[in-house]
Amino acid sequence: MFKNRTDAGEQLADRLQSEGVTADIVLGIPRGALPVARPVADALGVPLDIAVAKKMGAPNNPEYAIGAAAVDGSVWRNEEAIDRLGLDEEEVEIERDRAAETAREKAETYRTGSAPDLTGQTVVLVDDGVATGATVTACLRMLRDSGAARVVLAVPVGPPDTLDRLEREADEVIALQRPTNFRAVGQFYDEFGQVSDEEAIEYLHGEPPEQSG
Repeated sequence: MFKNRTDAGEQLADRLQSEGVTADIVLGIPRGALPVARPVADALGVPLDIAVAKKMGAPNNPEYAIGAAAVDGSVWRNEEAIDRLGLDEEEVEIERDRAAETAREKAETYRTGSAPDLTGQTVVLVDDGVATGATVTACLRMLRDSGAARVVLAVPVGPPDTLDRLEREADEVIALQRPTNFRAVGQFYDEFGQVSDEEAIEYLHGEPPEQSG
């Protein structure tokens, strides 16, 4: 169990350092990943920024995910869900554009300047855990398209099947726990409350708010 996201980040930072992982930049996926990513960036001595993707909802049922899209339109599609709903390509593209625009708006609320140039960079992408891996996959594809030289995914916990699939998307995947009894990310945290936009922005800019526990 992790006490909270900061504890998970500190443990993740220790693992990365013990395995000799270096980076030019660490990216966290808002909002929940930023308390995890801050200790990682600090330990590696590199800047912290964000990678943003949003789930694509089904037409007329936005809670039913048919994929995820990143700010640049990089996409992961849930083909099984798309086939089950009988969606055509135009419908899927509309949802992709909508999700990408939402992701761009989110990124603009977090950043004070432009997105970093990742060309030729070694990037560590951090999340607070993965379940289906939808948004993480979209982010990894965005990073690959951005020209990053090497992309390492670092997470505290995720189910083995999802992590196996993500290993085909990243150059390396480091996960502290790969439980076969995985039900949800929050199952492995003592404290796993919502992270507000305000708190996440404070972590991004290096001023972590006080945490209990």
